[in-house]
Amino acid sequence: MRNYEKYIRYRTFPTPWCPGCGNGIILKAIAICFSELDIKPKDIVVVSGIGCSGRIPTFFNTNTLHTTHGRALSFATGIKLARPDKFIVVISGDGDALAIGGNHLIHAARRNIGIKMILVNNGTYGMTGGQVSPLTPQKFITETTPYGNIEPKFNVAELLKGARASFIARETVNRPRQLKEIIEKSFKHNGFSVVEVISNCHINLGRKNKMRDPISITKWIASRTVTKTQYEKLTPDKRNHIYPVGVLFEDKDRLEYSDLYYKHIVPEAQASIPQRRNQNGK
Repeated sequence: MRNYEKYIRYRTFPTPWCPGCGNGIILKAIAICFSELDIKPKDIVVVSGIGCSGRIPTFFNTNTLHTTHGRALSFATGIKLARPDKFIVVISGDGDALAIGGNHLIHAARRNIGIKMILVNNGTYGMTGGQVSPLTPQKFITETTPYGNIEPKFNVAELLKGARASFIARETVNRPRQLKEIIEKSFKHNGFSVVEVISNCHINLGRKNKMRDPISITKWIASRTVTKTQYEKLTPDKRNHIYPVGVLFEDKDRLEYSDLYYKHIVPEAQASIPQRRNQNGK
C-alpha cells in the first residue's frame, strides 16, 4: 500500500460525523485507492452535494467542490467536459443522489460520462434529522414515517442498469477490504461508474428501529447482504430486503461521453467558426 495519507487534509479534522459513522471508512477506502493508483492530488476533483456524506470531500487534500443539494453530478459533468484530463469523483448520499438529484443520476448514466460516483446509502436523511429517503427499508420508523415506511425503496442497480450505466457495484462498510477493492475497480473503469456503499446511521435511523449503536446496525447490514451468486438463487419474494454485493454489472464496450465530445463535437464546432465569420462578414 502506498502512502495514502498525502491525500488526507488533516488540518480540517476532527470530522463532524457521529462516533461510529461509516463515512470515515469510506473516506479511507477512497484515499487508499487514490494512492494505489498513484493519481496526483492536483489531478483529482472530488465533488459532493448536501448531507453527512457530502462532508467527505472536506477531508481530501485534492481539488474539492461542495455543491448544492442534488446537483453534484451536474457540477461534475461541467468539470469533466471542461477538463477531461482530471479524475472526477462524486460522493453523494441516498437522498442527495436519488431524490432531488435522481434526474441528474439517470442522465449521467445514460451519457456514460467518465465520473466515478460513490453513492452512500445509509437509508435516511441523516444530517437533517432522519427523514425517510428513497432507500429507507420498508417498515422502518423515521421522523417522517412514525408508523413505519410503506414505500418500496429504489433498486439502485436495476435503476442504473435501465439508465445504461456502464459500471454498477455495491459494497458495505462492514467489509473495508472488499470496499476498497470495489472502489478501485470502479476507478479503473472508463465510463460512468457507481458504487453503492451501504453504511450505518445508528443515531438518526438505528435508534428508532432498535439499533442504537454502530455494532447492532452493521450486524443488521451484514444479515441482509449476500453475494451476487447467492442473490440469483433467491426467489423474487425473498429478494426485497436482500442486497447483493460485488460488481453487479460492467459494460467495457460503451464509449465514454467526454471522449466522444472531444472527438466529434469540438472539431465540428471549431471547423464551423471560420464559416460563421464569413457569413457574418467578419
